[in-house]
Amino acid sequence: MEFEYIKLPKGAQMRKPYAGELDYFKKNPSVAGMATEDNKVILNPYSKLDPGQYQSVANNEAARIFMRTEPQFKPKFELTDQQKRFLDTTTYRNATEEERKGTIAARILSGDSSAGVPTSEQEMFVDSLKQKWLDK
Repeated sequence: MEFEYIKLPKGAQMRKPYAGELDYFKKNPSVAGMATEDNKVILNPYSKLDPGQYQSVANNEAARIFMRTEPQFKPKFELTDQQKRFLDTTTYRNATEEERKGTIAARILSGDSSAGVPTSEQEMFVDSLKQKWLDK
């Protein structure tokens, strides 16, 4: 599947998954995309998402990369108990605290309800992220 219709914010880049990544995606169709170690967005061609859902996933992964690479946008807010419990059921259970916070921020940004109910501090961070990142 090709994703030419995906529009990433300025500065974000997408690439095709490498063979090992494709193998992982094929075995894990519920993982819709990733922010890779080389700071690119990759999407899972084996997922059964519609174009709008793929766009949300791409935005989510691009936001993670932005937070990872822009020192002033490291999430410093606290996670709620609900968010911590949710993350403990995912591949993020062993991630660093910064990665866990970035995951929640990116999900809030992309409208993913799995982020739970955001706190006002989280909403302020995401609003700031939207202003700076989307204007970049």
